[in-house]
Amino acid sequence: MNRILITGGTGFIGSHTASLLLENGFDLIILDSFVNTSKLFLEKIRILFKKIDEKYEERLKFIECDIRDINKLNAVFQESANEGKPINSVIHFAGLKSVSESVNNPLQYWDANVIGSINLFKIMELHNCKTIVFSSSATVYAISNNFLTEDSYIKPNNAYGYTKFTIENILNTLYQSDRENWKILNLRYFNPVGAHESGLIGEFSYNIPSNLFPYITQVAIGKRSFLKVYGRDWPTKDGTGVRDYIHIMDLAEGHLSGLRYLNSQNGIFINLNLGTSIGTSVLELIRTFEKVNKCKIPYDFADRRAGDVATIIADNKKAINLLNWYPQRNIEKMCIDGWLWQQNMQGS
Repeated sequence: MNRILITGGTGFIGSHTASLLLENGFDLIILDSFVNTSKLFLEKIRILFKKIDEKYEERLKFIECDIRDINKLNAVFQESANEGKPINSVIHFAGLKSVSESVNNPLQYWDANVIGSINLFKIMELHNCKTIVFSSSATVYAISNNFLTEDSYIKPNNAYGYTKFTIENILNTLYQSDRENWKILNLRYFNPVGAHESGLIGEFSYNIPSNLFPYITQVAIGKRSFLKVYGRDWPTKDGTGVRDYIHIMDLAEGHLSGLRYLNSQNGIFINLNLGTSIGTSVLELIRTFEKVNKCKIPYDFADRRAGDVATIIADNKKAINLLNWYPQRNIEKMCIDGWLWQQNMQGS
């Protein structure tokens, strides 16, 4: 039996994707350094799947490792092959992910994200593992108020976005070097929110959240006193910024569909947006959260932030057509599941 390696597999997107793959019978190695996540997530995955399949541990192996440690990476691949379960594909999430932090500490991001990825690709090539789904981002695109297609102008405006686009380019050169065997899918996410419907896993942050949704849930639970809304005079229906929010499980299903698509191909290199093509304003998100969860979110307006834009929405038609995938969960479901996770997290 072959295995899938998931780097960064206990992070927000990684843990939900790992849970979905386990549910669908895959054999996994989860690799993480716990730099910006918690060992709690690994335990939560185990609790979740013990209820589904008592023998799931035969299909799950965890290794604590930083992908910059090339020798340990090599040992992971070699040991798996020695067990008769060679790693034949990788889903690559590992990396630092704060836009603002990347502006202040760019070298940290180049080191962790790009050097780490290069090490991973070297070991994959060494072990003839040439199928990869890469966790990219809509931050690779130039600031624009238009619907973003995969052919939209590329111009990141922060170090985080530049590292993602650089890794995409490295992967493209690998594909050009062996077009028959490399199968590469870059998934450009928009705004993942929500949580697993069980409430066992969700978005975790050691520090002040850099994203809107976890900030909302922390205000709702009383961890923070109020929410700052940046800008009230944007050219949108209510003056607040509009974004494309996608439920984390729809995003996870996009990875599963993407992996299956790659396995049906010979050699391929492709970029795909994962979003809903539906825009939701900040005030709409707040009001929806308040309505479905019967709580209040105190907020105050602040000045616009440098680099922000009025509207960012994905054109997701290419992903829908190629992957036979479609986002199923609406903004209300995102708010319900995200709030359940926050309540469970507060009590754990």
